[in-house]
Parts: sequence; C-alpha cells; structure tokens
Amino acid sequence: MQYATSSDHKVLGFLGRALSLEMTAVQQYATQAKLVSAWGLTEDASKLQKESLEEMGHVERVISRMLALGVAPNASMLRPVKLGTNLRQLLLEDAILERDLVELYSQATRHCAKNGDHDGRKFFEDLLKEEQAHDADLVQWIKILETPKT
Repeated sequence: MQYATSSDHKVLGFLGRALSLEMTAVQQYATQAKLVSAWGLTEDASKLQKESLEEMGHVERVISRMLALGVAPNASMLRPVKLGTNLRQLLLEDAILERDLVELYSQATRHCAKNGDHDGRKFFEDLLKEEQAHDADLVQWIKILETPKT
C-alpha cells in the first residue's frame, strides 16, 4: 500500500509515530504487569494489564485510521521497555511515555485544526483526551504510593 495522494504527509507522520508509541505502551504495560504479578502485587498487576489492553485499543484505532487513509501501518521505532525495582519506578517510566503521547496528540490536533482537517483533528483530539486521562490516573497512583502509611 502506498501513501494516499490526498493525505497530508505530516498527518501520516503523526500516525506512524502514534503507532510506534502506542505499541511501545502495550509492550511496556504488559511486561510490567507480569513483573508486578511476580512481585505478588496482584491488584496492581491487574491495573497494568488493563492499561495494556486500553493501549492496544489505541493501536487498533491508529491502524484503522492509517488503512482508511491508504497507508500500510508500520511501527518502526518501538522504544525499549522501561522497568524498575519497585512499582513507583515503573509508574514514573509510564508517566514519561504517557506525556510523550499527550505531546504527540497535542501537536497532531493543532496541525489538523490549522489545516482544516476536521476528521483528523477529531481523531487525534479523542486520543489526546484519553491519554491525558491515563496520565492523570498515573499521577494519582504515584501520589498514593508516595503517601506515608499511617
């Protein structure tokens, strides 16, 4: 499949980067879920597995969008999984990844809005809102871990 001639190449670039980052998130959350489970933190492992599945939903949406635009999906730049020695360290790594996704979707949304691409703007804006919610959830989870137990 080739680039569709009517597609904005910058939008296609955003989609390619989104696919790579979202697949990185799937890989990272799934790996962390297994690690946290091995630590005996069953509830936390379940939350991380749920995050992995949510990110997989994003992967599927990005792939569908790329196909609709006539582009073959290609996640060529997966980042290495980031681990740590405790749950807080893992979540701090996840927060970095989520913020990178938020920044990417913010840029893509602005680009589409500036260029009158309503469908593209809506697509990226919906993902942006979901990633902002993921980031907020991570911040809250980290705060809970950092709160001294009384």
